Formats: sequence, structure tokens, C-alpha cells
Amino acid sequence: MRPPYPPPPERSAELRRRFADEVRSERPDLSLLCLLVGAAADGSLDEAGMDAAQIELDGLAGRLPFRPGGPRSWAVSLRELLGERCGFRGSAADYQRLESSLLHSVLQRRRGLPILLSVVWMEVARRAGAHVYGVALPGHFVVGFGPEEEQVLADPFDGGRVLTGSDAELLVAGATGAPLQPSMLVPAEPLEVVLRILNNIRAWAAARPERSDVALWAVELSLLLPSHPARLRYERAQLLVQRGDFLTGATELDAYADVVEAVDESAAARVRRQALSARAMLN
Repeated sequence: MRPPYPPPPERSAELRRRFADEVRSERPDLSLLCLLVGAAADGSLDEAGMDAAQIELDGLAGRLPFRPGGPRSWAVSLRELLGERCGFRGSAADYQRLESSLLHSVLQRRRGLPILLSVVWMEVARRAGAHVYGVALPGHFVVGFGPEEEQVLADPFDGGRVLTGSDAELLVAGATGAPLQPSMLVPAEPLEVVLRILNNIRAWAAARPERSDVALWAVELSLLLPSHPARLRYERAQLLVQRGDFLTGATELDAYADVVEAVDESAAARVRRQALSARAMLN
């Protein structure tokens, strides 16, 4: 199967404008943002395809029992529908596919990374009226149901398995070697979820230098978020140089050096030397 490639420049620019507008809205729509990321990755995803994905989420929500009860009942109902009847889950092989980070593809394939499967769980449950949210455990994203004092966690990557307290502790210990902290269980905001998805895409592309196109659009979308790591500007500049846009990359490197200089003069000097080297490639 042909791997997804970004759409033409005009379509990409339109998608970025819509993404920028949505992340700055009062209540950002997580499913729409994920579909805009998918459209930025996959030029075959048009407006009809985005609408179809939303309709699929609506349809799945309509198959849930009417208000099944407390947090555990919601978690069990989602597991029975999405994990057991529909077959949504993940495997180690999913980490090797860009499609595993794209919502429309995850809906079609019923496979994906923990965070994208969690988006499916959250969006279906939210539409059905559940108190649901993402929980960004270190190294493994899961879904939470109910208020903090009654919180129930489920792992969509494992078909929606309802987690005990010791299960969550083991997930964190396996990822970090450290104990589970209460701060790890707080709900993740939609824009935090989107940034983490884009981070996963950047990590996928970093292991594949031939897909620097993916790394570049993922960085550029990340930079549109109201809150993002400043170092992303440096990463974008490096990608521009890597892709042969030496002059723009050098200008971006100098701009980043200006920002860094106030806190780390030696780092700024290194970045300026990189900018000089990039300009030298023009000769």
C-alpha cells in the first residue's frame, strides 16, 4: 500500500489556517484537530472523508447503551463495543506505521497507537454523554472516566481493558522505572493531546530521513499551538536546511539564536555557526 503523502501546497496552507483557527478557539474540537492532522499527512483525505470520519464516530456513539451508569459501567460498555465487537486495539507493529497516528486511518483499520485509540474512545464516549478524558501516563496514553475521586482507567491499546490501580502502576514503572504519581492521572487538555500526537509523528519521521516532509509539516503544525517548546523553531530551521532551503533555514537559525542568547550565549554562538554553514551551501 502506498504510504500517505501530504497534499499540494495550496491545500496544505488551507489546512494550516483551519488548524490555527481551531487551536485558538474557546473550546478546541479534538476530533476535528486530529482529522486536520490526518489531512495534512494524507493528500487523499478530502472534506468528504473528514465528514465520513465524524459520521463514523457519531454512529459508534449511537451503538452504546443509553447512559450505562457510573464510570466503571461506561468503561465496560466502551470496551464491549469498541474493543470486543468492533476490534479496535493496538500491537507493536502499529508503532512502525504513520497511519497509526492518523484518526481517519485508525477508524478504517481499527488499529493505532495508544493515544489515537484513546481519541476514538474519548470521542465516542463524549458523544454518548460520558464524563471522559485522556490521561497522559508516561509512555502510554489511556482513558479516564468519572470524577477524580471515582476515576476508572481503561487501556484502548489493549482493547479497552479496565485497569486496576496496580495495572496503572505497572504501566508507569515499565515506561519510567518510577512510581505512579497522582499528578500523572490528571485529565489531558485537547491541545496537550494534539501536541503529543504531533510529537509521535515527529519521532516516526526522525527515524526515516527520507520522510523529512512529514517531520516538517508536523513541526509547523506544532508551532501553531498556543503553547509549544521553543526548541521546535530550531528543529524547523534544521529541517529546512536538510531539505535544501538553505537561506530560509539560516534565517530561522539566526532568529532562534537571538532568542537563546539571553540565557545561553555559547549555545547561541553554535547556532549562528550553523546558520553560516547553511549560507555557505548556497555558493
